[in-house]
Amino acid sequence: MMAGRLIRSTREQITDLLRDEILCGRLVEGDRLSEGKLAERFGVSRGPIRESLVQLTQEGLLVAKPNCGVKVAPSATADVRELLAPIRKSIETYALKLIFDDLTEADFRHWEEVLQRMERACREKDGNAIVQNDIAFHRAILTRAGQADLLAIWQLLVARIRDHFQRELSDRSRDLLATHREHQELLAAFRGGDKKAAVRALEKHIT
Repeated sequence: MMAGRLIRSTREQITDLLRDEILCGRLVEGDRLSEGKLAERFGVSRGPIRESLVQLTQEGLLVAKPNCGVKVAPSATADVRELLAPIRKSIETYALKLIFDDLTEADFRHWEEVLQRMERACREKDGNAIVQNDIAFHRAILTRAGQADLLAIWQLLVARIRDHFQRELSDRSRDLLATHREHQELLAAFRGGDKKAAVRALEKHIT
């Protein structure tokens, strides 16, 4: 069973929240992030806010310019997205191979909880929440692998191709539940116990 840390620092919690807001589209390209306003929002000093903004800038989600503050960075161009998608696929399938034989019921329950939130978001037509849980489903594969460098590379890639998830929703606007069904099928493949079949399912899913 994956052993997670029980206590996360204030900086880590704020970083996770802001990262999710950018990845799912609640914060969009060009939005300015103010240390003062964020400190007030989260009820903390500017120190952890500044550290969070630095980390998210390093991840490619924010861009900082002298005398201009910090803004949400643009996503990659179509040509770059086409280059990055196969790299994302390689990283996720590699991580799945690493963890597959050690998956436990606790891991499956975690994915099921993500899918429950995703289904609710689909029924409520909450696009931001759908994307948030889509990314959370895939991030869990990397987190479970327990390799910080691998997770860091994956997060950099997702930061650059984040609008891919929003475009998928636009393409299936009449059937948002298709996103949920696809991830249900993935989880069924993970549960099936056939590593090669599970890897093939993940490869097919990531385009």
